[in-house]
Amino acid sequence: MTSQISYNFRELFFSEPPSRDIFDVPNVVTKYYQHILSLVFAINEINKNPMILPNFTLGFHIFDSYYDARLTYHTTLELLFKSQTFVSNYKCDTQKKIISIIGGLGSDVSFRMADILSLYKIPQLTYGSVIPEEREKTRIASFYSMVPNEAHQYMGIISLLKHFGWTWVGLFAVDDDNGEHFMQALERLLSQNGMCSAFTQKIPNQNNMNTINEINDIVSDIYLAFTESKANTFVIYGGSMTILWLNTYVFLGFPGYKEDRSFGKVWIVTAQFEFTLTGFERGTDFQLFEGALSFKIHSNEIQGSQQFLHTIRPGWAQGDGFFKVFWEQAFDCLFPDPEEPLEADGKCTGKEKLERLPRFAFEMSMSGHSCSIYNAVYVIAHALEDMYSSTSKDIAMARGKSLEHQVLQPWKVKPVSVCSDSCHPGYQKKRKEGEKFCCHDCASCPEGKISTQRDMDDCFKCPQKEYPSRDQDKCIPKTVTFLSLEEPLGISLASIAFAFSLITVSVLGIFIKLQDTPIVKANNRDLTYILLFSLLLCFLCSLLFLGRPNQVTCFLRQPAFGIVFSVAVSCVLAKTITVVVAFMATKPGSGMRKWVGKRLANSIVLSCSLFQAGICVVCLAISPPFPDLDMESLTKQIIVECNEGSAIMFYLVLGYLGLLAIISFTVAFIARTLPDAFNEAKFITFSMLIFCSVWFSFVPTYLSTKGKYMVAVEIFSIIASSLGLLVCIFSPKCYIIVLRPDLNTKEQLTRRKN
Repeated sequence: MTSQISYNFRELFFSEPPSRDIFDVPNVVTKYYQHILSLVFAINEINKNPMILPNFTLGFHIFDSYYDARLTYHTTLELLFKSQTFVSNYKCDTQKKIISIIGGLGSDVSFRMADILSLYKIPQLTYGSVIPEEREKTRIASFYSMVPNEAHQYMGIISLLKHFGWTWVGLFAVDDDNGEHFMQALERLLSQNGMCSAFTQKIPNQNNMNTINEINDIVSDIYLAFTESKANTFVIYGGSMTILWLNTYVFLGFPGYKEDRSFGKVWIVTAQFEFTLTGFERGTDFQLFEGALSFKIHSNEIQGSQQFLHTIRPGWAQGDGFFKVFWEQAFDCLFPDPEEPLEADGKCTGKEKLERLPRFAFEMSMSGHSCSIYNAVYVIAHALEDMYSSTSKDIAMARGKSLEHQVLQPWKVKPVSVCSDSCHPGYQKKRKEGEKFCCHDCASCPEGKISTQRDMDDCFKCPQKEYPSRDQDKCIPKTVTFLSLEEPLGISLASIAFAFSLITVSVLGIFIKLQDTPIVKANNRDLTYILLFSLLLCFLCSLLFLGRPNQVTCFLRQPAFGIVFSVAVSCVLAKTITVVVAFMATKPGSGMRKWVGKRLANSIVLSCSLFQAGICVVCLAISPPFPDLDMESLTKQIIVECNEGSAIMFYLVLGYLGLLAIISFTVAFIARTLPDAFNEAKFITFSMLIFCSVWFSFVPTYLSTKGKYMVAVEIFSIIASSLGLLVCIFSPKCYIIVLRPDLNTKEQLTRRKN
């Protein structure tokens, strides 16, 4: 079964010849050939798609409006009734089954077509006609527009003028009913917004220009509008031919405008325009309109359209009588006539490429008008599919009529009668104030919510393990994230921690091997060994934070971190206090001599460490850590983390550690100038300064990050603070032990002390 869609532009495909010899007129708008190709592309897609109208084939006829509304009535009747003879309201043996018509490009043509098509209830979808608001309220039921009404453009123009502060504006409009409506509506809005029109100038259609005097008059009017007005901003309304003629009129009135720098104006162009030239005008250009601000009909690049356009070559389709004229004028060449030899320079080779044409001659991307035609074809196809699916073939056959004659009536392709358009997934219905509940607007779902069906009253949230798609029409599973040992960040942190652990072991080995040397014995060997061993554990405890959290690692990592760091800082504090006590004990009659020795240092380390251990035990008893899933912090990810239980307990452990570090820093700073065989206080001062800086900056950084980066911040702080202690305290000693053994003698230390 074959159904026909009529398209009001040029009749060129299939078996019928043109209704009149239009190809004798050599001057054509090559850019409009893309409109035809978008129609062909859409119909080919549908005919090849087994999911849409599988038992039907769509065809089409193309007719020319000649840019003349007066010829539209005749062309429309010819489309409906022409066979061998033209008899209105009578069809005889015609093979056409017109189910819908797409067109025309201009509003005046579209409305004249509608006057006839409405009588026969044939649906008409207009692809380029922007309907004035008043006309839309009174339009007939079978007339549909693929683009919004003009009221949206008017407000857009006003907003643009207000944004730039342009209050003195010239208006150009095509000389027809729509142009008159535009002038009145825009002048009213200009006045309401504190703006004025410098002049209003109508541009006649070329069909209305009969004499050279009329052309001179319009050129003179445009000349006065340009020269006697201070307006530098012009708004122009009409079709593509309007801007083409205005360009011509300006050229006739101002032959040297290209060289006149003061001639530059700002143009605001409405959405009906496409900047295009006919074949004979390729030598001219649109320099007059360079920098124009143009509203545009919404369009999307259709998948496969570019590939389709690359297939357009001579002989690409049977019956395409328009192609030859298009190709010759687009590429400024001629196909050879066997009877008339042609010079080689002017010959069409067929190897010319559409993508090399300028945009005013042909566009490879989908323009707004072409996209509207493509969408119109699919609207008709889906309406047909709905119509056939709702009709029972058995009932039709039982009545003695074929399904084709029972169903295929053009008036059955109108959309259902509703007060408001259907709301697509991703939107929800919004009640219109003061109107019945059937009438509604469509509002986007709030952030974080979706709707998966049409016409939903309310949007809803995704499950916790999913998040809304960008179009808010479905839920997407969240990815699980944690600081893994298999990713670069995890591998880097583990490698660094392991490397510094080996360095710490090496230093400890050196000190044990050379334990009897004066520099090792100078500041309590046992404290030194305990400090190095605790630093080793500090580096290694950072590995507990890597990998997927489990019950064991969550239970151990914060207590291990708190206790081993407390031991390390307690050792530093004990070393510093030992220096102070030793200095005070050297004074005659001092009572501090009884505190000199290992007992004081061991007591400090043991008491400070046990206090931190007690805090950790209380934390584990009251609110132990456990593995948890954070589904709220990040939109697209589920964070596998250790829930620390009580945040107060965690910061209590951290706060106690900071208190020990501050006390150690203070005592070391005071004792840094005391004379001693090898006074470590100055090095401890630097180490505690680094330690405090790291952990004071840790808190705000930790609180401002989420997920695995929060864990990475804590690991980095552990490694950095441990490294600060290792480098500041032990690098000077290692330098003397390894590189300057001559200084590692009792005499040298005594000399330095004196």
